Amino acid sequence: MPVQMELRRIIINEVHDQQYIILTESDGERQFPIVIGIFEATSIDRRAKGVHSPRPLTHDLVTSVIDNMGGELQDIYIHELREHTYYAKLRIRKEGELVEVDCRPSDAIALAVTANVPIYVAEDVLDEALES
Repeated sequence: MPVQMELRRIIINEVHDQQYIILTESDGERQFPIVIGIFEATSIDRRAKGVHSPRPLTHDLVTSVIDNMGGELQDIYIHELREHTYYAKLRIRKEGELVEVDCRPSDAIALAVTANVPIYVAEDVLDEALES
């Protein structure tokens, strides 16, 4: 069963290569970090703060492509944790069908923040992340 999560915190450290985003359970207390790169962290941070670019950046572009092709980003789903790597899907609704597109979690979260859609994590992924 997917668990709805919220982007709780973005930790940017310009000295190190590893940045963190913290996801927290929407209706609970569980939370876990995901390690991401500086560019992804900066992009998510800008979107979370409502900072707009004069020209579309990559995540704006992807959102626009989905919209212009008649789709709607329904949500994002972090569905697997394998060998310390999270796997996510963009879940796009188009003509009544659900289309799932493989995506890095950092990009998926940036798109979720851009399009203001829910973030879901599989229960077993959340359990495994909390055990680590």
